[in-house]
Amino acid sequence: MSQSQPPTKPINLIQKADLIDQLWSPRVVAQINDYQFKVVRIEGEFIWHSHPETDEAFLVLDGTLRIDLPDGPVYVAPGELYVVPRGVAHRTAAEGEAKLMMIEPRGILNTGHEGGERTAVNDQWI
Repeated sequence: MSQSQPPTKPINLIQKADLIDQLWSPRVVAQINDYQFKVVRIEGEFIWHSHPETDEAFLVLDGTLRIDLPDGPVYVAPGELYVVPRGVAHRTAAEGEAKLMMIEPRGILNTGHEGGERTAVNDQWI
């Protein structure tokens, strides 16, 4: 499909998230200019990290997201959006499984500058 052609149908974010077989493995579902829309399934706690170069948005599709911040946690329910400002240390977590959409610039690593075994491969589409 050429870039001048509109998509033939909308993207169902929950169905896309259900196709992901590994937790903590974000997959790109759409892109607008340099921003990517990624879906991910999470459970348990991620690592503390920050993104000095960009804000990061989380939209909860299913479950409850806990975002640990230096001043305490924020709980994000389905249908709610939370933006972590650039440079703010944070850790995402979910008591049970949660499905999220993340919005961030292309090329941003999920672990920020921390790296490590939890770093996901970028630009994997689903």
